[in-house]
Amino acid sequence: MKAIIAEKPSIAREIAQLLGAHEKKEGYLSGNGYCVTWALGHLIALGMPEDYGIRGFNKASLPIFPNPFILTPKKLKKANGYQPDPSALKQLNTIKQVISQCDSIIVATDAGREGELIFRYIYHYIQCNKPFERLWISSLTEKAIQEGFNKLQPGHAFDGLYQAAKARSEADWLVGINATQTLTIAGNQDVYSLGRMQAPTLALICQRFLQHQNFTKQKYFQIQLSHRKEYTDFTSLSLLQWEEKKQAEQIQKSIEREGRAVVEDVSIKTVQEQSPLLFDLTELQKEANRKLGLSADEVLQIGQSLYEKKFITYPRTGSKYIPEDLWPEIPELVRILNTNDQFKSAISTLKFGNFNKRIVNDVKVTDHHGLLITTKVPSALTATEKAIYEMIAYRLLESLSHACTKQVSHIIIKVHHYEFQIKGSKILKNGWRAIKGILSDNEIPDNAEALTKLPELKIGDELKISKTELLEKTTQPPKLYTEADLLSAMENAGSSIENKEEKQALSTIGIGTPATRASIIETLFSRNYIIRKSKTLHPTDKGLQVYNLIKNKKIANVQMTAEWEIALDRIEKGELNRTQFINDIQNYTAEITNELLSLHIPQENIPQLKCPKCRNYHLIIKDKIVKCPDEQCSWILFRTICGIQLSIKDLTLLLTQNKTSLIKNMKSKSGKKFDAYLALDDKLNLIFKFC
Repeated sequence: MKAIIAEKPSIAREIAQLLGAHEKKEGYLSGNGYCVTWALGHLIALGMPEDYGIRGFNKASLPIFPNPFILTPKKLKKANGYQPDPSALKQLNTIKQVISQCDSIIVATDAGREGELIFRYIYHYIQCNKPFERLWISSLTEKAIQEGFNKLQPGHAFDGLYQAAKARSEADWLVGINATQTLTIAGNQDVYSLGRMQAPTLALICQRFLQHQNFTKQKYFQIQLSHRKEYTDFTSLSLLQWEEKKQAEQIQKSIEREGRAVVEDVSIKTVQEQSPLLFDLTELQKEANRKLGLSADEVLQIGQSLYEKKFITYPRTGSKYIPEDLWPEIPELVRILNTNDQFKSAISTLKFGNFNKRIVNDVKVTDHHGLLITTKVPSALTATEKAIYEMIAYRLLESLSHACTKQVSHIIIKVHHYEFQIKGSKILKNGWRAIKGILSDNEIPDNAEALTKLPELKIGDELKISKTELLEKTTQPPKLYTEADLLSAMENAGSSIENKEEKQALSTIGIGTPATRASIIETLFSRNYIIRKSKTLHPTDKGLQVYNLIKNKKIANVQMTAEWEIALDRIEKGELNRTQFINDIQNYTAEITNELLSLHIPQENIPQLKCPKCRNYHLIIKDKIVKCPDEQCSWILFRTICGIQLSIKDLTLLLTQNKTSLIKNMKSKSGKKFDAYLALDDKLNLIFKFC
């Protein structure tokens, strides 16, 4: 009998169905020589400080260096601390029971760093020593699963992956727990969460926000000329910019009097715009944020759903390429799409047998290849699932198309001694841009020339000036980050490093990995460090406060974070010892602990408000909650209501006058925004009052 451990019940059911394990048991399926069970994500985690006998936040206990780390069942945060999750305990007992009646194990958790960690932590926690093999697949289709079972790999082949995952887990614990406790002590017990990924990401957002806020706009002027030749209208723009309007107007008048310009230089180049590569997760998240307004976390969840429904391959990939041995399967994917009327027009531009093989690169395929659709025709999709599936499908078709060929013109004309430029571009071969018909100006990337039709021009030609126009312009501040922009900044964080050698070494490393960036951003939201305003990300007052405290500290150092990602990759490849890495992390943790303990966080002007229930005690007012210190009274109020945090002013009004000011832009469960007053009913429950 063989035990199979999947990451989720839905995946376990797919595997069991394929293997003929149809008998349903409590927490697993059995039959045909197999017992198929599942984890529920991370069932086992590293113990919290109290598991080591450290209770509360105590300066004398810092830094905390567990040796060894304790593994504990997943816990839930309760009012009186962390308690074991009953569902986790139940499933752990099931897994232990299943393994006890089997001779060997097949690991079928997600094929990646976190999936490996989920299994290994369970394996070590239940003190198992039975042999195990690894199922490594990039798709949940029947064919992919069957091929995976035919090519099971020995468990020890993934020891490097586990060591990297364990090192990441322990490093995050060391930095996160110690930094959070240290900063909370500095903040007089108001909780300030920090982590090795949170801090540099928060720094990116705050830096951009402050650059935007502190930017001083300046006016400048340019002159635009209108021309007509060979029945074609076009314009030219002055190379010079003038700060003084009067000076620009004088030059404009002299140009009007001249009335003609002479072509001084003509540059016409034929350029090829290569087809895009397949999506990796980060690129898909960026595109979906720009086009659909979806958050990185939403895209990840939608991608996971499509994967579990077997419509796409493994979404948590960091590669945009496929291996050579997968190339023969690509035509079948195109034929599958061709059964859908939506894609027929696009596919008609492709030539079977003449696909572009740019996406084939064995060297650049990491744990998983670029995102692909599968041979399973999608059905019963939600609107967002359909949109993401279509993005992946269209990107596949674009990647198989050949380059778009364009003729780019750059012409310099002269009036007196003032130079003007004319830019134009026309498409000679549509190539990949024909897939979605992306031929209009508003779909051309920012760094590309506009599609402007120009007459034939040569050096020495005279051009009449039919009109002059003085354009008043303003310098623009750096744009606030959207989630797509932030993902790019996280992905390319190493590019900000000044040392050329280090920059080259870190050019492909950033903050986090494609699989973790969404959770890093979501953590900043949950900590109330950042908020969304329209599509842009803004730091909260608390986020700016934390940033100002840590901006010059090691914990906010992007370079350090990027170097850790390189180290984890080396551990996975067996080039670096995990113990040495953790020792370095402990030294780093000791440094940041000392740095953060020296800080003093000024407290918000907190009013003295009596508990509305017992009337005996002043309320404890924190960032997320307001509560009575008396455990017997236990009155509590959460400060975030329908996406809006109650300000101190509104909290005071609520508890003294039983009605807040009008709170705008609250969001219902359906996503609809509304305005309302908040009040307390007779039982001190929060209620809405509408205008």
